[in-house]
Amino acid sequence: MIEFRNVCQSFGNEVILNDVSFRIDHGETMIILGVSGSGKSTILKLILGLIAPDSGQILIDGRDIVPLKERELVAARRNIGMVFQEGALFDSLSVRENVGYRLFEEGRMDENEIEADVRRLLGFVGLEDAIDKMPAQLSGGMKRRVGIARAIAGTPQMVLYDEPTAGLDPITKRAILELMIKLRDIEGITSVFVTHDLHAASIMVNEYAVADKDGRVEFFSGMDSARASRNRFVMLQNGMFCFEGGYDELMQSTNPYVRKFIS
Repeated sequence: MIEFRNVCQSFGNEVILNDVSFRIDHGETMIILGVSGSGKSTILKLILGLIAPDSGQILIDGRDIVPLKERELVAARRNIGMVFQEGALFDSLSVRENVGYRLFEEGRMDENEIEADVRRLLGFVGLEDAIDKMPAQLSGGMKRRVGIARAIAGTPQMVLYDEPTAGLDPITKRAILELMIKLRDIEGITSVFVTHDLHAASIMVNEYAVADKDGRVEFFSGMDSARASRNRFVMLQNGMFCFEGGYDELMQSTNPYVRKFIS
């Protein structure tokens, strides 16, 4: 679904990405690790077409988005949801209006259909009772959950997460991660998870969700090899990937930069 081919990106004299290539298939999760300023969020901006690379190709569903004009990029972004670090809600809009924003803008559903979809999405993140609240009335964790509901409005096939657990208490962080796991395992969402939180990343790749016939979701630890192969880590250093592989490989890596990050 997402492919970078020899992508280079600089800002001034600073090289952010140097000949980076990778591919993420449908239903896979890629977790991008690295220190602040290593280029993690730049990759998300490139996927969204918010910035254009200096060189290389970026394919979304097999189509190179680099040469596209803004109108064409808007259409390409319909298949992508974005969860920002602080929720990034519109302060002047209610929770209902924030979650339904994309649906109202697209104009393909009437108000009753949008209302039903917004309530369904808020039910998914456990916040249906907050539908009439304003962002200022929400806690940080609630804002992130509303942000996830907004990101999956319109049923995108991929969701990008930019530090979604940063600054949260352990209980709220767990709730956010469970939502991400549900989207991956129950909804089949392709995910790109940018983080410097190794503990959060380890939960994401070591637990999985299963829904029973009544729709009740349970979480289990210990993925089998088939599930584990759908999740991988990459780590950025000096504009290039210094590591790419699974969780066990990450923890056993002898690369000094990786060892320092893990410790």
